[in-house]
Amino acid sequence: MDTVLKPLYYAVSWIIVQFHSFFSLIFDKNSGWAWGLSIVSLVVLIRICLIPLFVKQIKATRNMQALQPKMKAIQERYKSDRQRQSEEMMKLYKETGTNPLSSCLPILAQSPFFISLYQVLNHIAQGKTVGFINQDLLASAREAHIFGAPLSVKFMDGAAKIEKLGSTVTDVRVVTVVMIVLMSLSQFYTQRQLMTKNVDLTVKTPFMQQQKMLMYVFPIMFAVFGINFPVGVLVYWLTTNVWTMGQQMFIIRRNPTPGSLAYKQRQERLRAKGQLKEDPAEVEAKQAAEAARAARQQPKRQPKAKRTATPAAGQQPAGRPQARTKASSGNGAASSENGAKEQSGDAKPKQGGGSSRGAKSGQRKGGPQRPKHPSSKK
Repeated sequence: MDTVLKPLYYAVSWIIVQFHSFFSLIFDKNSGWAWGLSIVSLVVLIRICLIPLFVKQIKATRNMQALQPKMKAIQERYKSDRQRQSEEMMKLYKETGTNPLSSCLPILAQSPFFISLYQVLNHIAQGKTVGFINQDLLASAREAHIFGAPLSVKFMDGAAKIEKLGSTVTDVRVVTVVMIVLMSLSQFYTQRQLMTKNVDLTVKTPFMQQQKMLMYVFPIMFAVFGINFPVGVLVYWLTTNVWTMGQQMFIIRRNPTPGSLAYKQRQERLRAKGQLKEDPAEVEAKQAAEAARAARQQPKRQPKAKRTATPAAGQQPAGRPQARTKASSGNGAASSENGAKEQSGDAKPKQGGGSSRGAKSGQRKGGPQRPKHPSSKK
């Protein structure tokens, strides 16, 4: 490991020494501020160099999210044939220009620098020179403390080693625990921000479940591994987490994933400022939908008291058709006319019992009598 990464030891130590020389003009050269800010500056420099890879990571992550439905269809179609499934997956990646490893490029590119910094600080803790850090710089780095904790000590180090570097176990434990908690929280917030704001919520895929699981797994991993990191490495990792969180907030706000919550919020901001150029067909469809919604008015429901109230004379009963009202009025007029005829004696006799009695007597009401047959008895 040392043989392979030895060039990086020189590169990392040289960068730290240059930043330390600069910050020594402002702070004491043996202070934790000079050495701590040198480590922070190392992180910033590395992350600036990794911005192109970060952009590729964002694009690769979006492409993977967009391909999830197609990938799921391939898995369902060739679930009994693993080889054919892999071939179709590779074909899909080639057609869309997607590289699944692109989302891991920033972490993979940063890991050698992380390991090199760990080894440089480990050499300092053991009192060994490494790279461009000579005996004078080694003595200065061993005296540097961050909030009372030496840069090279770990959470699990014994009291004898810690006291030899001019600190106490309590100071080291408090500083390391606080930094581990901040490191885990920043990682959790970064992943949660990605899941809640920058994911297309209309597409439910296994990729989302995987990301949700990582949101809880990564902070636990940082908490477990953090107790074995020197304070200087914790400074490095906390700084890179904060950088990642801020960088992701900027990307989500300025260039969010289409269909995500952040994308909708960005569209609303641009629309409020009048900077959003929408498709004319889409605008026309929205206006037509709003016009149809405004024209569609439901009749007001009348209370029960109004529906059952007796209508006044000359008023039409509520809830009844006009035709029925006319028929009813016609029937009423006919009934009144018949009643008038009966009273005047011009109406025809009713059929039934009364008419049969009139037939037996051979008489008609209100007309000339029928002549009797000659054969009938007088």
